[in-house]
Amino acid sequence: MQEAEIFKAIANPRRLQILDWLKDPTAHFPPQVDGDLVKDGVCALLIADKLGVTPATLSEHMRVLSLAGLVRSKRIKQWIFYQRDEDRIGAVKAMVQECL
Repeated sequence: MQEAEIFKAIANPRRLQILDWLKDPTAHFPPQVDGDLVKDGVCALLIADKLGVTPATLSEHMRVLSLAGLVRSKRIKQWIFYQRDEDRIGAVKAMVQECL
């Protein structure tokens, strides 16, 4: 586990907000034309819109979260969908408890 990448990912309030929304995607995002919110993840454009950022800015946030292993991505047609990696998040929680 690369701790620096994890701490960088969770040090940003916007990235923490994204992780929180992805915890319960049906409560935070409207139904999608392509991809199931729970099974496939949330379309990057929906996340960018809700966060109030450009797709390019969201792409950087998601890159950092992906490098830390906190989210997984899936391509459907021309869209990228994101969902939390709960196993990895559990491991990160345990690692943080050990560090502190």
